[in-house]
Amino acid sequence: MEDCLFCKIIKGEIPSNKVYEDDDVFAFSDINPQAPIHILVVPKKHIESAAKLEKEDEELVGKIFMVIKKIAEEKGFANDGFRVINNCGKKAGQTVKHLHFHILAGKDLGEKII
Repeated sequence: MEDCLFCKIIKGEIPSNKVYEDDDVFAFSDINPQAPIHILVVPKKHIESAAKLEKEDEELVGKIFMVIKKIAEEKGFANDGFRVINNCGKKAGQTVKHLHFHILAGKDLGEKII
């Protein structure tokens, strides 16, 4: 998508603090962190939201979660715990229409949300 913020970050048109990249997945530090560690993990393929996933995206979403695990291990917070969040749609707080997962860590994240 031409006007997608995350697509522009993936292409290098907008600078980011890259944490991870492979052929399918890109991860970078959030510019407005909600925790000491706040990383966004996105597919390079433009998918608007979890509600727009297709059967063909199953393997990609599984890979994203393996990347999240790898980042947590490499950054040293896997054993302490972390939260993974996906906001799907406007009423859920999704502000960028590109599927993405927030990794939050580095502090006690308090009581469970649900």
